[in-house]
Amino acid sequence: QVQVVESGGGLVQAGGSLRLSCAASGSILRINDMGWYRQAPGKQRELVALITSGGSINYADFVKGRFTISRDNAKNTVYLQMNNLKAEDTAVYYCHAVITEPFFLRTLDAWGQGTLVTVSS
Repeated sequence: QVQVVESGGGLVQAGGSLRLSCAASGSILRINDMGWYRQAPGKQRELVALITSGGSINYADFVKGRFTISRDNAKNTVYLQMNNLKAEDTAVYYCHAVITEPFFLRTLDAWGQGTLVTVSS
């Protein structure tokens, strides 16, 4: 059993900052890729940022220069620092982790329940 839990969402004014956290727990041998996705009302879920186990990072063009993803492997945690937030960043943000479990070495896709970020203009 694996759990992924996000925290840190909330209401912020345009130009402000928020930091999201996501912690994975349970039967974990190894966490591979970790990432943040978001889904705005009426839109499809989209990738925001991704960080591999080796530290390689990809950002969506719409957050480059404003958001920073990082991870703490010792804590099985990934972070998303969001600066200079815009109204269009309003969405539910989901954490995703690709996890290898220790018993059968299966690779699992684990999603958090989402955390709402609302940016007022």
